[in-house]
Amino acid sequence: MARKKSKKRSRKKMFLLGFLSLVIIAGTTYTIGKYWVEIYDKYKEKKELKKELVSLKEKEEELQVDADKLQDPDYIARYAREKYSYSKDGEIILRMP
Repeated sequence: MARKKSKKRSRKKMFLLGFLSLVIIAGTTYTIGKYWVEIYDKYKEKKELKKELVSLKEKEEELQVDADKLQDPDYIARYAREKYSYSKDGEIILRMP
């Protein structure tokens, strides 16, 4: 009879140990999976931000060229005549369709 009780206790302990191990493994797997998903999302976001950075740098270069052009008085005068139909003294503007 003592043997049966010790076998039952041994089985209960093994079952409890196995169940506890399963819970720990499942929890660890879930946590690792969650972190992998976060890392992958950050990786994708990094790629998108790099593309955006390249685009913004190109736009910055274009704007810098335009800013440099606007420092030239001849360019400003020509731009104003073309864009806003300003004319020099004695000059007549004819619009063509």
